[in-house]
Amino acid sequence: MDLSAEFKRWKAQCLSKVDLSRKGSVDEDVLEIVQLLNGQEQFFTTSSCAGRIILLDGSINGSEVQKQNCSWLLVTHKACVKDDVVVALRRADGDAILKFEPLVLHVQCRQLQDARILHSVAIDSGFRNSGITVGKRGKIMLAVRSTHGLEVPLSHQGKLMVTEEYIDFLLKIANQKMEENKKRIERFYNCLQHALEKETVSATSHPKEKVNSSYICKKKRNPEKAHGKHVTEENDKELENNDHDDPGISVTIFPEDY
Repeated sequence: MDLSAEFKRWKAQCLSKVDLSRKGSVDEDVLEIVQLLNGQEQFFTTSSCAGRIILLDGSINGSEVQKQNCSWLLVTHKACVKDDVVVALRRADGDAILKFEPLVLHVQCRQLQDARILHSVAIDSGFRNSGITVGKRGKIMLAVRSTHGLEVPLSHQGKLMVTEEYIDFLLKIANQKMEENKKRIERFYNCLQHALEKETVSATSHPKEKVNSSYICKKKRNPEKAHGKHVTEENDKELENNDHDDPGISVTIFPEDY
């Protein structure tokens, strides 16, 4: 199989699809990164979300609300105020949970070398939960993820379990996390530009030179499905397994000081 030709086909097919997200377009805070990556022949993005504060209403299964079977009372990619949450909570009749979710970005890479470079950019920018997946058909996916999320239950069976003062306190934390998330996105963009420039010079000078990498941990993964270019409430859980019917191995490259 000519993986280079196959990669070009995958890229053309993915970028020609209709955006299935609720918003219908790329989030503003991650737009420059998406455009920069899609403008490179060795990368293309398959899904993205710049980060968001959401209020979900549903039934708790285990320790979290299942997004597929719940109501989305509030979604914002900006700082959130208490009054918006309090008003939204009036519509809750189940178990409402306030969440902050940081940036998630999935990028298909032409070669493992390309994925390693992008992984280093992610780690250096603060997205230390990022990892690489290699599928059996040769698909190489990089997931850019962070760990500074937030998830707090606010009501149970429609009854508010916390005070408005506590909601205000939670939103201050969520908004701080949102601001930190934006700073990491900016660092990611700047580091990505630098890495691409450096790689261009390196490829011209030493086309066969390999990039040093840290140790690699591999494990079997289960098949999952995900669709669309950007995160939606329906496919949000599946985005970590973005290789469709192509399970394979998860390759996590850790920084040396991890």
